[in-house]
Amino acid sequence: MDFQEELEREGNGWEAPDRPAFAGFWIRFWAYLLDLIVIGSIKRIAVIPLADYFQWTDGFFSLKTVLGAAVFYLYFVLMTKFFGQTLGKMVFGLKVVPLKGEKLDWLTVLFRELIGRYICSTLWITYAVAAFTKKKQGIHDLFADTTVIHEEYVKRQTHTRPQNAY
Repeated sequence: MDFQEELEREGNGWEAPDRPAFAGFWIRFWAYLLDLIVIGSIKRIAVIPLADYFQWTDGFFSLKTVLGAAVFYLYFVLMTKFFGQTLGKMVFGLKVVPLKGEKLDWLTVLFRELIGRYICSTLWITYAVAAFTKKKQGIHDLFADTTVIHEEYVKRQTHTRPQNAY
């Protein structure tokens, strides 16, 4: 049974979460801002000094710009693939999950984080879509058939309920 069916199933014996399973726009917004701070820090520590050392800092396709974009996209791709969440999502207790299947595969992550993130970072207003969809999905989630949920919900669903010992 995939995640979507589990959410839609009624009377499954689990306690209802004390907050909605789907992460809304504002908590995702704050997690994204924290991620931007982390990415900016990585760029200031590693990318900018390297680009300044080689004096390749001018132009749209300068080493500084290309490495900065690589850090941005690699951060989201690698963190989402290996942990299911970025540092910002970890702080706020959020997790990316596929609506179909059990684990995020490479194709889903690459599609969500590269293509979807490129579109969303180009047209910032598309991030607001998450505020209006039923499953709180952003454009990049809709493309990749994923959503972001509160991690506490995942923990509740993966632990078995204790059996009564009579």
